[in-house]
Amino acid sequence: MTPPKRKTSQDAGTRIDEMMETASQWLSQSKVFDAERTSLRALLLARRHRDFERMARICLPLQEARRLRRQQACDAGNVALLENSRNLPRRFTPGCYLVQPPMIGADARLVRDSALAKGVPIFVLAREPMTQGRRWPIVAVAEAVVIRTQVDPPKGVAWTGEGIRRDEVSGPVPLPWFEAAGEALGDAAIARLKPGDPPQWRLDDLLEFLDALPEHERLHQALEAVCREAIGTPEPTAERRRGLSDDPFCF
Repeated sequence: MTPPKRKTSQDAGTRIDEMMETASQWLSQSKVFDAERTSLRALLLARRHRDFERMARICLPLQEARRLRRQQACDAGNVALLENSRNLPRRFTPGCYLVQPPMIGADARLVRDSALAKGVPIFVLAREPMTQGRRWPIVAVAEAVVIRTQVDPPKGVAWTGEGIRRDEVSGPVPLPWFEAAGEALGDAAIARLKPGDPPQWRLDDLLEFLDALPEHERLHQALEAVCREAIGTPEPTAERRRGLSDDPFCF
């Protein structure tokens, strides 16, 4: 019996091109979830085959699909607070959601993945207890990495020093504050990149950051730039220094 033909990088390139043609069609029909899923599969396939040129070209349509999804979430115009996993809505509606203690960053990830799997455009962030400096730590979680930064809380939040949150939220969370917090979180992730690392390490860091915070446009732009930098470079011989993981279950 003739053994099955082993797939080559050329075969993978053809498959990636076909996937991206399909993703472009989904985008033209405003089917952002299909476009996002297809683009992401193509991106990860290109990474497996070290096809950094195709990776760079995929970043823009992936960014556009996610930008449209984020816009659909923000167009709802409100930010809902989630703080008890037992009382989550049976059906999520489009919008922005801020997870706060006792729920944690890992809960926010589960909420996001559950809603997106059902085609509901939501944008989810998690905040941790107010610090002694009267700031909110904002966090996003992926399988292998946690990104975190601190921002000033919105108006109407008062320090109490008591309870698991150590503050009291007396009014709605403004949408502009929520969007700015998301931008600050992604910017903090970009700042963690080590310029002296090989581009392959940095693009893998960015893939993990995007897994935690797929709504951040500049993360996509940074990934595209690093992918182009990686074209034609040799594979690093040293083991990748991660140093990027954190505990998603802590405050």
